[in-house]
Amino acid sequence: MGLNVSLIQMDISFGDPKANYEHLKELFTSFEHTKPDVVVLPELWTTGYDLTRLDEIADKDGHNSIDFLSNLALTYNTNIVGGSIAKNVNNQFSNTLLVVNQAGKLIKEYSKAHLFRLMNEEKHLIEGNENGSFTLAGQKSAGVICYDIRFPEWIRTHMLDETKILYVVAEWPKPRIDHWRALLISRAIENQCFVIACNRIGSDPNNQFGGHSIIIGPWGEIIAEAGEDETILQAKIDINQVDEVRNTIPIFKDRRPDIYRL
Repeated sequence: MGLNVSLIQMDISFGDPKANYEHLKELFTSFEHTKPDVVVLPELWTTGYDLTRLDEIADKDGHNSIDFLSNLALTYNTNIVGGSIAKNVNNQFSNTLLVVNQAGKLIKEYSKAHLFRLMNEEKHLIEGNENGSFTLAGQKSAGVICYDIRFPEWIRTHMLDETKILYVVAEWPKPRIDHWRALLISRAIENQCFVIACNRIGSDPNNQFGGHSIIIGPWGEIIAEAGEDETILQAKIDINQVDEVRNTIPIFKDRRPDIYRL
């Protein structure tokens, strides 16, 4: 089965949800003549890392962002892995991934499990405790956020039920972009899955971001990769390749969880 995926590698206006809604709406017009099966957005695309003002700019219960993504999904008849947003629930703030299907229905919310201390997330956000598993476009999938990919045990947890696609949304800084690529390729190889990872470009007052959104196959091969400019990265993936790779090297059958120590 083929799946057309499009990753929106966008710049993000610092602390300005209205400007980011308008910018994303404009970028979506490129899909008027093409129909991706899945569109993927970067992490915290509504606000960027303006964490000190979350009481002003975080989306209350996620309602505005969910409605916005739902309308885009219906307008363009596509599924959306809606990056993540700063979500305000009873004045507690989370970094939350939203997934909306082509019928405009919210089918998954996942809050970032591992908070990144180098960007002060633990000072402003609460960590999530639920997994990122969901089914989208008929495929068992999982979604994680940025720093999560440094925890292979967390990714493997999502792969034990025959999940075939790992979506990653991020604001990964440019100085560590080599880590980004190496970690994502490793997650693809060790889990024999597709990795579809969307990063942002641009900068904020404290960081410069590295782009290099990437689509990786289950052998660890790079199918498509962006540079450091704002772009829409597109590729068609063959889901059947996952079963082929897993049958060739049956790592899931050869696991020894009885001797592992976590």
